[in-house]
Amino acid sequence: MRVGFIGLGNVGAKLAGTLLRNGIDLTVIDLDADKVAEFTAKGAKAGTTPAALMAASDVVITCLPHPTISAKVVEGPDGLLDTAGPGKIWMEMSTTDAAEITRLGAKMAETGAAAVDCPVSGGCHRADTGNISIFAGCDRATFERVLPLLTLMGRRVLHTGAIGTASELKVITNYLATANLVSCTEALTVAAGAGLDLATAYEAIKISSGTSFVHETESQVILNGSRDISFTMDLVMKDISLFQKVADRAGVPLELNPLLISIFKDGMNRYGPRELSPNIIRRLEDATGLDIRAPGFPAEMTDDEPEERGAEVKVTRG
Repeated sequence: MRVGFIGLGNVGAKLAGTLLRNGIDLTVIDLDADKVAEFTAKGAKAGTTPAALMAASDVVITCLPHPTISAKVVEGPDGLLDTAGPGKIWMEMSTTDAAEITRLGAKMAETGAAAVDCPVSGGCHRADTGNISIFAGCDRATFERVLPLLTLMGRRVLHTGAIGTASELKVITNYLATANLVSCTEALTVAAGAGLDLATAYEAIKISSGTSFVHETESQVILNGSRDISFTMDLVMKDISLFQKVADRAGVPLELNPLLISIFKDGMNRYGPRELSPNIIRRLEDATGLDIRAPGFPAEMTDDEPEERGAEVKVTRG
């Protein structure tokens, strides 16, 4: 299978690297020539335009930072739609707006090609080892066609239903991660303010009903001081704003998410949109004068699970 990959950012480079490491015939495109050169040095080919890439590939994957960029790649000049047709598949692995991926997917279907809405979840460290989770929204027949690729890139693959459902679920899970992050920053700051040992506080939360994936990962780099999870405040804002759109379309009034949006707007105003997202704790450090760091914690997260072929997650009903 010939695969094209557009977008070699923090997550995209790791997903593409997993494909290349597993022997996939891979052609890549990115605005950063150095990133493309890194891949061609490892055996990938360099692409030119999205249209040319689609013409030369069975599957084209996009992993891009914003829905407007994805739209330009798909329907702009020399875009994927120019050469899409029967037998071709477009896999959108960006975190995007469900309405937008549904719109673009319909345009792709008009050419006879198929579209898959397949964002990832679980952190860059798991994307690097092929152990990340992947949601996939598309018809079942298309899902079966792309499942071999998905189980190379991810450990757990969930077919979520029609196109758009995966993006809705992705921003729901990212909303929960953001709420967990903010609650962890408050918990750790209160622990420090109360004079508690922060390493002990970390372990107490980890072994209790208060633990979460975010605590067990992001709290560690917060306490290290690096705050580095390869994710920035502007990306958090994008995700929780997309979640708000899902809620608004569903007519669900929210209380917590608008507060999270306000917190991250303030964080971006203070520290810049490209500040690392766990540094939202700086708002509390600045307000209290406390330094929320402790020795013995890692500067970045690594995945200690051995890489292995993934599998579809089956939904249990009843």
